[in-house]
Amino acid sequence: MNAEKRLGFIGIIIEDRDQCSAAVNELLSEHADHILARTGIPRVKGSTSVITLVVDTTTDELGKLTGRLGAIQGVQVKSGLAKK
Repeated sequence: MNAEKRLGFIGIIIEDRDQCSAAVNELLSEHADHILARTGIPRVKGSTSVITLVVDTTTDELGKLTGRLGAIQGVQVKSGLAKK
């Protein structure tokens, strides 16, 4: 049985852009077919940045992506999916 896709979001905080950005961008590229919109905002002071994603995906695919993102040193991730 195929899992149903749902609309959702992923919030990503990157503590050190120089260290983490390549790995984060690589993962996002691998999952590009699930991403509807992406916004990235670098913090002017320091090397922290925030990326917000709007996704259309299954719970399994969301878990796979957020788990891999969260495993990157210096990256924090929060996400949610609509109930329907």
